[in-house]
Amino acid sequence: MHENTNSTVPSDASSSAEAAVGNPVTEAAAPSSSGDLGAQSSGYPRAPVRFDTKVVVVLRDDLLPWQELNVTAFLMSGIAASEDDLVGENYRDADGNDYLPMLRQPVMVMSADAEKLKSIRSKALGRGIPTAVYTEELFSTGHDAANRAAVAAVPAEQLNLVGVAMRGAKNAVDRTVKGARMHE
Repeated sequence: MHENTNSTVPSDASSSAEAAVGNPVTEAAAPSSSGDLGAQSSGYPRAPVRFDTKVVVVLRDDLLPWQELNVTAFLMSGIAASEDDLVGENYRDADGNDYLPMLRQPVMVMSADAEKLKSIRSKALGRGIPTAVYTEELFSTGHDAANRAAVAAVPAEQLNLVGVAMRGAKNAVDRTVKGARMHE
């Protein structure tokens, strides 16, 4: 899920107020019973679902549109593969066609300049938040082994980051990405 707003990530002081009024980024609204066939009998939650964790992708703010999409897709594959229970069940339409499962919770997509991106990576690792990285060199590699070799060849502080993704406790992730802005 991509939230496209002009707001920034709330500060820790506003997190409790955010929880009290609800946040579309960390809540999944239950389908209404007025237009959903079988919504009440199919096990959909009736109340908003609140998540203890937050998933955020932060992209460097000078990428081309195709690069933004490519980086986001690769970074999210790392998040989805990081824990067994992050991906939900298969989807099925009313005609019985099956579709692949997706991440169980919303994803925020943000942007920042190169220096902020380095700071976010460093803070995430320092806080023990599982983090995926995508460097500029990966645009010219052709497979997973080459990708890993390109990252392994560069010291952490010198990585030419174009994107990072993380999943962790909401407050820790909020503090880590503070200063990044919602992607437009």
